[in-house]
Amino acid sequence: MPYSWIAIGVGVVLLIWIIAVFNSLIGKRNRVRNAWSDIDVQLKRRYDLVPNLVETVKGYKGYEASVLENVTKARTSAMNQSGSVAGRAQAENMLSGALKSLFAVAENYPQLRASENFQKLQDQLSSLENDIQSARRYYNAAVRELNNAVQVFPASVVAGVFGFKQSEFFGTDENERGAVKVSF
Repeated sequence: MPYSWIAIGVGVVLLIWIIAVFNSLIGKRNRVRNAWSDIDVQLKRRYDLVPNLVETVKGYKGYEASVLENVTKARTSAMNQSGSVAGRAQAENMLSGALKSLFAVAENYPQLRASENFQKLQDQLSSLENDIQSARRYYNAAVRELNNAVQVFPASVVAGVFGFKQSEFFGTDENERGAVKVSF
């Protein structure tokens, strides 16, 4: 009879542990989803800002149409990307590169740089890019927590039984990893 109480006690402790691990995994998965939603909101703000920036640049003589076309194509591609996190990250990185090219070209047009509207849009975009980077860091931290929880034994057993999967990091592409070239 005493062994049955021990077995019941062990079973109860095991059940409580499984429930605690399950609830922890749910919380981590929801944190990843929330962080992804934050990134999505910031990207939507950028998508809304880009057409204003393009229209402002179009208002100046001598702008380089190919740069604006690249920005527009990159924006459209990023907005239509609904696949994996890696695919979305690649499309967003292309848009970031196109915007960098736009600002580099703007350096050749003093009237455009002096435009109050262009400066305001450039400042808004710069602030927005910082917000996006912050959201990406938070998302990646949440993904790291979830992935660690899913991989660490014995919690990995509970994760496997209940179908918890690892999430993808929102990374950079190879072009962004290289050193920035500065020449005078």
